[in-house]
Amino acid sequence: MEEWKMSIGTLNDEVLNRLAKLLDNSTCGWRQLANAVSEQPKFRCSESELTSCSLQVLSAAGSPGRTLLARLADRSCSLDFLLYCLRKMDHQEAMQLLTTAVAELIRITVQPQSQKSIMGGRVVLSCKASGPPGLSYQWFRGKDEILDETGSTPELVLCPLTPMHQGHYICRVNHGENCIFSQWAHIVLVHSAGSSPGCSSSLFPGSVSGLHIIYHPQSRSVSEGDTLILECNAEANPPAQYAWYHNMVPMPQHRTRSLKIPCVTTADRGQYKCKIFNLYHEAWSDPATITIDSQEFRRSTFGPGIHPLQEIANPPPLAKQFYATDKVALLIGNLNYLYHTQLCAPMADVHELTNLLRQMDFKVVSLLDLNWQEMHSAVTEFLLLLDKGVYGLLYFAGHGYENYGNSFMVPIDAPASYTSEHCLCVQNILTRMQEKETGLNVFLLDMCRKRNLNDDIIVQPGLLKVTANIVFGYATCVDAEAYEVKREDVSNGIFISFLKRRVCDDEKVTVMLDRVAEDMGRCQITRGRQALELRSNLSERRSLTDQIQTSDCSAAYSARNLQWAVAHVLPKSHYLQFDCGVKVQLGFAAEFSNIMVIYTRILDKPDDIVSCSAQLTDFPVDVDIDLKKSNQETLLEAGSLLLIKENLPSPEVPSLYTRIRGLQRLRRELTFTVCLHYTYSNMDEEVVERQPVTVGKPLVSKLNLHEPRPPRACPTVSSFSLDSFSVPECSSFAEAFTSVGSA
Repeated sequence: MEEWKMSIGTLNDEVLNRLAKLLDNSTCGWRQLANAVSEQPKFRCSESELTSCSLQVLSAAGSPGRTLLARLADRSCSLDFLLYCLRKMDHQEAMQLLTTAVAELIRITVQPQSQKSIMGGRVVLSCKASGPPGLSYQWFRGKDEILDETGSTPELVLCPLTPMHQGHYICRVNHGENCIFSQWAHIVLVHSAGSSPGCSSSLFPGSVSGLHIIYHPQSRSVSEGDTLILECNAEANPPAQYAWYHNMVPMPQHRTRSLKIPCVTTADRGQYKCKIFNLYHEAWSDPATITIDSQEFRRSTFGPGIHPLQEIANPPPLAKQFYATDKVALLIGNLNYLYHTQLCAPMADVHELTNLLRQMDFKVVSLLDLNWQEMHSAVTEFLLLLDKGVYGLLYFAGHGYENYGNSFMVPIDAPASYTSEHCLCVQNILTRMQEKETGLNVFLLDMCRKRNLNDDIIVQPGLLKVTANIVFGYATCVDAEAYEVKREDVSNGIFISFLKRRVCDDEKVTVMLDRVAEDMGRCQITRGRQALELRSNLSERRSLTDQIQTSDCSAAYSARNLQWAVAHVLPKSHYLQFDCGVKVQLGFAAEFSNIMVIYTRILDKPDDIVSCSAQLTDFPVDVDIDLKKSNQETLLEAGSLLLIKENLPSPEVPSLYTRIRGLQRLRRELTFTVCLHYTYSNMDEEVVERQPVTVGKPLVSKLNLHEPRPPRACPTVSSFSLDSFSVPECSSFAEAFTSVGSA
């Protein structure tokens, strides 16, 4: 049943609300569903997302179950996987509701296709749908119903064609109050010498030559092991010949109108096109995009008398499953350079990759605009989080270069004529990572690789071990530049624009990056300008989605949790009572590990105060604050384009936002002043009250990245002393983690 491959988003609101109501209970509800769907990494919810779901109970119309279902729909969770998870939960009532709803779904199985034809010719538009008995059809030309005898049938016949038939057509399929629309089909008249009127079955009568595609191959999703069949048909004089292409590579063994590939694998995914030609003409079909479902979950083949809902087969035996003892990522984006061209994309690139990696259970440290000392210290702290079997990932977006096979990352304070002395050598970091016996080492370098003519020093990095677990993904080729796409609001680098679509795929890392390279190669913008380069000696099928198994290293895992949490704890909310009777809340949210937003809002005020606002001032000189953008009414005005809105007060609650950058340079506790400006109803003059506030050292400022690290071999996590860090009082690690989103 193809309906079960459709997304949760195809269910109507009534069904989703009824399903959410069943899930909004504690015994067999939405938390159990969130745990069940986490079997697939792309559906796994982060702690902040689960917290967001649970907070829905505070709203009269809120529903944790509805919020979770909406997240799954956004990630294209299929109905059959939802049913599979409900079966694991043994939620019989929800399974029955979903089964009934799917049985009533309308699904279009054949979409009408755009066509070209000659004056007086004949065009048939087809729309077919599956669903409950009694489906009705209605065709439209633009917004106008077609009232002739074929206008309410699955096939709309236009014959003989006249200029009034040109335009866009769409079909509506109804069942009671439910309906669904087909895609638009465009009918275009073309001029052809010798065309004859009437409803001829051929577009090219007599000796008139021509070629016209009447059926294009269709995009679809098939499961691994299935047979893929694509069709393309054309009317032509002389008769047409066919040639199929996969990702624009010829398929010489396929020379008929039907393309058949038995037992497809993931290698068969991609774009298919058919070239149709004869002695005088040539045309290309529309591209058909084929996706291959390679998930572990499969629907079984059902025997006679067995309903599909009565059995879900176990996934077939898989090859050896690999696990990580932990997963850690350091993401650095340098954009505000002191002596070089400033960049736009690293901020959005680091933010998007951070969110994607967290979905795969990576502990992520994301930092913007680091100088030389801060980059060195950040790498050292990153290495402290690594241990035997840990997956380590380093991403850098910014200026860079490559000399003699070594890659160098450029800090924001590098001089105009920088050399390797002013930069960080990636290969040196790799040798230090190998000392930790990591399970996987991934480097994603989103930077230029041009030769640095100012640097003639040949750096000799430490001797690399043969570990067969190293992957380098370069955004561009040797001696080439990497580009970013500039937009009015948020810019993305070319590399991340393509990587973010694939990075969560449950594939071997090198296979995933190969897919990214193929996607970039098919893009008109990047072709001939930027091409991903992959270097790897990875021998095992290790994926970024591999699960974490901590049974053999629970002590080291707990130490890493604490070490990571130290750098990601936000101050708790503060509540200030002023002498005039006004109560103010101070809240905190993290945009990056070294960028924080503070918001103020008025919780209570006396009736005789007509206006008041709480503004922040007197920040230490260590941190970077744009005074023109401080105490703003919106995040956008405060300079924050990326912060997740769910971590902050509702837009209906008036708040003022201030964005603090460069927390890694904070040398003492963060202290500032809250200035309350207010006016009484019987006074014209504004009154100001002040209260000093100290919130400790938030986020990454606790690590003192501005201080030099002594040269030493990197200790293991278990031997690392945390005594030098002041950890805020938390009842548990979980409290520290959930505080990353907001406080």
